[in-house]
Amino acid sequence: MTISETAPSLLGQLIAFDTVSHRPVMELASFLSERCEDLGFDVQIYPDPDNAQKANVVCQAGPKKTGGLIISGHMDVVPTEDQPWQSDPFQLTELNDKLYGRGTADMKGFIACTLTALARIEVKKLSEPLTLIWTYDEEVGCHGSHKLVEVLKKQPTLLPHEALIGEPTDFRIFRMHPGHVSCQIVTTGLAAHSSKPDLGISAIKRMQTILAAIEHLEADLQKEIKHQNYLERPYVTLNVGSIKGGQAVNIVPDKCEIILGYRPLPGDNPLAVFERLNARLQELPLPAGSLRMSLLNITPALHTPEHQPLEKVLAPIASHPHAGAAAFATDGGNLALLGIHSLIFGPGSIDVAHKANEFIERAALKKGTDIVEKVIRLRCEEPLAYF
Repeated sequence: MTISETAPSLLGQLIAFDTVSHRPVMELASFLSERCEDLGFDVQIYPDPDNAQKANVVCQAGPKKTGGLIISGHMDVVPTEDQPWQSDPFQLTELNDKLYGRGTADMKGFIACTLTALARIEVKKLSEPLTLIWTYDEEVGCHGSHKLVEVLKKQPTLLPHEALIGEPTDFRIFRMHPGHVSCQIVTTGLAAHSSKPDLGISAIKRMQTILAAIEHLEADLQKEIKHQNYLERPYVTLNVGSIKGGQAVNIVPDKCEIILGYRPLPGDNPLAVFERLNARLQELPLPAGSLRMSLLNITPALHTPEHQPLEKVLAPIASHPHAGAAAFATDGGNLALLGIHSLIFGPGSIDVAHKANEFIERAALKKGTDIVEKVIRLRCEEPLAYF
């Protein structure tokens, strides 16, 4: 990468990689690895042991000691199918100083800013450690960062204790966010011909009882307020995201399944709501063996303490001087399991993410590049001069 390459041109290259979460990410991982090696980083690729087409990329520069900074982002994007795009979502399109394409805001724009900023810096002369972490499958439950954390727990690696995660926040600082937990609930019954329904037992009717219990728990959770000065919804939100049951209109259904998701608050035990719901369901008058509840995925919440050194750097250049809370989950919850304090901060708006005609403004891309450069210089070149 040359210093003359601009963030928009680099973003165009990143957008061209179709890294929707259910597709391979290795081509982009290799591209980023080569770019970071060219910039002077030592690069380690951590493949998913269960999927050869997935991998995290960890790039390290600077002295081998404590301190410094992590910069992190995810390589995957959400699907575009059945969305009314006005241009090819995997080809960068510019109109009225807005750059359109899948991932422009969430969050390949930030990756482009970072690589462009690094081209202005002599990475090999950094006085403090700088680590880049590019993850996969963040959009479907932060699976990549979860697997990376599990590996790094077993093979300890010296990492900085602060991270800047460049999600689209319109340059606001977020130090906390809810997590996300998903679970499956299955009810079973007895199939029969619908002309003689009394000979069967409807699993869907049994699920009605479950859904009523979930609604009662949801009402209780909305009364349990925390972090009201930070969160727009300062309680655990809950959603039944899918339901499947039955085979045909003339068969009494013998199975019904729902997928439930809830968002534990910062500082909460992520399993607390799962255990509360399970306890309530076990009290229902259902026959033994007709109900099964299982955990699918845990994405931890983030609760970074106030007044971190990185927050001191970001506050004067942020769109708002005080750290708040994001409504969405990030890789920061998993990184916290390694003792890493993350702040969520980046160019672009979450309001256009995941939608058709996602975009980032050209001005935001330039500002993001300048900010990333400044943060790296303040945290990894001459930190003592700043603090």
